[in-house]
Amino acid sequence: MLLYLAADLIWATRIKGVAEALGLPARPVRSLEMLEARLADSRVSAILLDLERPEEALAMIARLRGPGAGEQDRSICILAWAPHVQKDLMQQARDAGADEVLPRGAFDRNLGEIMLKLASCGGEA
Repeated sequence: MLLYLAADLIWATRIKGVAEALGLPARPVRSLEMLEARLADSRVSAILLDLERPEEALAMIARLRGPGAGEQDRSICILAWAPHVQKDLMQQARDAGADEVLPRGAFDRNLGEIMLKLASCGGEA
């Protein structure tokens, strides 16, 4: 399963629509509490994080890569995106442990391909 944190309804709808078109299960997460619930009830392969919600996104990266994270949590692929002008924020996500950080334009143009690739992370096909 793919999880996603989107800053607005437009991105949430786009991600959900692409996932459905590709036949991939995808569910939103809006908080650490929702992330914990999803991790408890699903086999999560990857998480897509919109850095325009920086507090939540960076907290989720810390949860999956921090000292308390288990091996299964660490196997979850993390992809974050932000407007290309947000270089500092993008670097913060990299430093926190995101596997890949993309400018928003590249994320948007390649969303289907990105989601297919991420669906096989964490040993899940």
